Amino acid sequence: MDLLDKFNPIIEAKAKLPFEDGDPFMVCMEEVISQTEAVINGRRTILAGTNNYMGMTFDKDCIAAAHQALDSLGTGTTGSRVLNGTYAGHRELEKTLAEFYGTRHAIVFSTGYQANLAMISALCGSKDYLLIDADSHASIYDGCKMSDATVVRFRHNDPADLDKRLRRIGPDVGRLVVVEGLYSMLGDKAPLQDLVKVAKAHGAAVLVDEAHSLGVYGKTGRGVTQEAGVEDQVDFIVGTFSKSVGTIGGFCVSNHPKFEVLRLVARPYLFTASLPPSVVASATAAIRKIGARKDLREKLWAGATRLHDGLEKLGFELGAPVSPITAVKIPDQATALRFWSGLLNEGIYVNLAFPPATPQGIFLLRCSLSSAHTAEQIDLMLERFEKVGKNLGVIGAASEKRPSGEAEQTEQDRPARGVAAATG
Repeated sequence: MDLLDKFNPIIEAKAKLPFEDGDPFMVCMEEVISQTEAVINGRRTILAGTNNYMGMTFDKDCIAAAHQALDSLGTGTTGSRVLNGTYAGHRELEKTLAEFYGTRHAIVFSTGYQANLAMISALCGSKDYLLIDADSHASIYDGCKMSDATVVRFRHNDPADLDKRLRRIGPDVGRLVVVEGLYSMLGDKAPLQDLVKVAKAHGAAVLVDEAHSLGVYGKTGRGVTQEAGVEDQVDFIVGTFSKSVGTIGGFCVSNHPKFEVLRLVARPYLFTASLPPSVVASATAAIRKIGARKDLREKLWAGATRLHDGLEKLGFELGAPVSPITAVKIPDQATALRFWSGLLNEGIYVNLAFPPATPQGIFLLRCSLSSAHTAEQIDLMLERFEKVGKNLGVIGAASEKRPSGEAEQTEQDRPARGVAAATG
């Protein structure tokens, strides 16, 4: 038997999809013009699905820092952090992260996905319990598999269900509650105050994945934990550099007094080559800028509100209240594919999201904005959404009024998301 035969159902299902205008999962940007524009299929296209929330990919200071590190330290470290792969830049980045979050400890990983694998599998063993939100990212589920712990899922964003499940677990075992600050598909935010209160009432540790909320939420951009005022009660904060920071990598920060032992026991940290010096340098510059640039968050929220309110007025069904992720629900798979390709033909790139990446078996057109998007670009996106939506019968008559000025920011357990966008 061929080892790939087990994937025949996926191959057959994919072959039946109406990919008249290309495969939405194999989009190639032939030229990247800026944070918000690229050439796709020979056409200048607005990018509205990149997770580049703070627009750091083209920030001149980040680029300059990367150039300097590349010229002076070369292209890579060729080793893991515990062998020859820790440079002065890695320690400087960890110091910058600890200062940014106000914690005593920080550890940097080579990807955000790896950060979740490393932290969850190292913290929990066969005698421990992992309680995770049912809508958790694939990296969280995979970390659970590596840990060999007993995994208990609770209903998405449901503190009462978490409380019920914690009550069933004896007090003399290790317990870690894992949630995300902002969920990447629908753009819904975790009720962290209530979830943390429940966890701490049962003596459980808490890990929050802030992949999509770093830079976006909180007074200084530290995420939903900062906005909710629970930073002093959260034991571990995990994040990624592949969203707001504009590069690649992952991290965890903590005040736990024994935190540093994780460098010796977290296998994804021990056995993976460290980040290249240029990436480390640009990430350090970006973290410092995110903390200092309140205006970037204000621009992002103004744009997100403009897009969300505009789509809502046009009659689209949206996944959550205003957030930098605006998820448009589409009734079926074929319509979702045709809508996505119709937008691309109109010069708008968004993410097409299918189950199992999405909760509740829904189909989504997922938009993620950047602080670099202009009001004119967002209005053009609304115009193209209206055109394609009416052509496909997803919406009816368009609203006569569209926002014209800068806006102000005013179940049951679900299956694991096998493909998702939350952590890079």
